Amino acid sequence: MKLTSKTSLIIAMIASSLAFTACSNTENETASVDDSAVSGESETAAATANDKLDTKFVTIATGGASGPYNIIGTALSEVYAKTFGVNSKTQTTGASVENVNLLTQGKVDMVLALSDVVTDAVEGKNNFDQPIDNIQQIAVLYPNVVQVVTSQQSGIKNIEDLRGKRIAVGDQGSGTEVNARTLLEGFGITYDDIDVDYLGFAEAADGMKAGKIEAAFFSSGLPNSSLMELEQGLDLQLITINQDKLNDIIATKPYFKTFEIPAGTYGNETAIPTAAIMNALLVSSDLSEDDGYKLTKALFENLDGLKTAHQAANDISLESASTGMVAPIHPGAKKYYDEQAAK
Repeated sequence: MKLTSKTSLIIAMIASSLAFTACSNTENETASVDDSAVSGESETAAATANDKLDTKFVTIATGGASGPYNIIGTALSEVYAKTFGVNSKTQTTGASVENVNLLTQGKVDMVLALSDVVTDAVEGKNNFDQPIDNIQQIAVLYPNVVQVVTSQQSGIKNIEDLRGKRIAVGDQGSGTEVNARTLLEGFGITYDDIDVDYLGFAEAADGMKAGKIEAAFFSSGLPNSSLMELEQGLDLQLITINQDKLNDIIATKPYFKTFEIPAGTYGNETAIPTAAIMNALLVSSDLSEDDGYKLTKALFENLDGLKTAHQAANDISLESASTGMVAPIHPGAKKYYDEQAAK
């Protein structure tokens, strides 16, 4: 068919219009894809920001290598490293007093410590020459149980029987040693009345096994691995702490509480009356509110892993974590607890 010039013009205009429409649609689709990509990148960036800390390091000061502090602290450091991609690790130490000093000096970022030691630090007493004001608490953890042990052949049955004996009281300056000194004084016994050995858990167990010491103080979560090993090679005897006398001590040292070591913990047929002190999880007051919030949140969202690491962590709970704090609460931790309470 022969086309007129007018028909050819109309066909050319229609083709041009279709080409423009197709081009326009393509540009719109491309723009839509680009917008979606930008939106996705923004969401990813926001998610990444939520998983990051201001700090690059979370070094946790714990205690002896075999103790619950180090076992639970190691599990917690692994949570922080995995969750936030930071360099998180533990540092074995002489425990509570050393830990608080390290935190105060900015040499570590988080510490576990006994509440009596923290109280002394805040008030500037005993091992602390002046009040420490740059530490804050993010959680009350689990009870450290005072476990005073001897052999069944020693004849030692109670705290009063320790007078004149050779006793391991814990590493010098440790929470165990502070507990031992305070409890002994409450029963009218000073270090002048006993032969003192400053030994950590493993060393104290070895000393008892070798017959070099007659009794030892272990202050830790239950069970203590060194005592479990000692039980295998020694007729272990747990020493009872008189609860009426302990209540007199609690009147002036409220961080102590009455407690019973359950039957069967170390082969004991009956529950053993003793004392306990709550553990504290501390950070520097220089830690940002946002980091304090995220570290507290990660602790409780991964609590099952800590319980798997050591059964003492079974006593850590969100419900009791903000009750009985002995240092000022970190604002990030407070934000988390307030948020949970409002749910």
